[in-house]
Amino acid sequence: MVEEEIAREPVFEVKPKKNWRIWLALGGCWVVLCAAVFVGALIFVSADSMQLFFPENVQTAEELPRGVTESNTMGDPHAPVYIVEYGDFQCPYCLKFWSETEPQLIEEYVNTGKVYFEYRAFPILGPESFTAAEGAYCAGDQGKFWEFHDTLFTNWTGENVGDFTEEKLVKYAEALDLDMQEFESCLSGGRHSGTVEQDRAQAEADGVHATPTLFINGFKVEGAQPYQILKEYIEDALNGNLNTESG
Repeated sequence: MVEEEIAREPVFEVKPKKNWRIWLALGGCWVVLCAAVFVGALIFVSADSMQLFFPENVQTAEELPRGVTESNTMGDPHAPVYIVEYGDFQCPYCLKFWSETEPQLIEEYVNTGKVYFEYRAFPILGPESFTAAEGAYCAGDQGKFWEFHDTLFTNWTGENVGDFTEEKLVKYAEALDLDMQEFESCLSGGRHSGTVEQDRAQAEADGVHATPTLFINGFKVEGAQPYQILKEYIEDALNGNLNTESG
């Protein structure tokens, strides 16, 4: 009898351990399954539903001290130097020009009456480029072209990643306190699609192939050039020494 009881002891000791391990394994699988379902839902859920988990954060641009503005231009129309920029709001080099060069250009030349500056759209990187340009012109109808221009660059995170969808442009307009009924009507109705197309056609006629491209009194400068190089061109233009035939 003693030997029989001893022989049975390991059986009763092992059973609880097996049950405990089985339930632990099942619990672990359940947690992994739930996590997989949650991640899968985040991947396939609509953009609107995603906002329940990750609300959008629209960044407001720091206002650049532009003295005189009119729609998509800034500065004195009678200034001795006229600069046209052809840009694409999705272009990283346009972003570089805006953040590094434009503030110095405004301070030293635009606000001092030496340069009259005009922005024109050359949307070459995709549909969002075209929509963003339309949005900027719609904001310009309410006197906030440049504020919208700056807001677009401030919220840029990449090319064709959804930064400049129509829904996003509406949010940027709200952040700038625009008349939303007017803005949405302008954007959805394509009021400035012809304006953007005209800009693009003029860019092609001017021989523009990349963004940003600047024309300084007709002299073509391609790419986000360092400010000192741009300054040399402007000084040459002011002194009448800029050879526009070689641009």
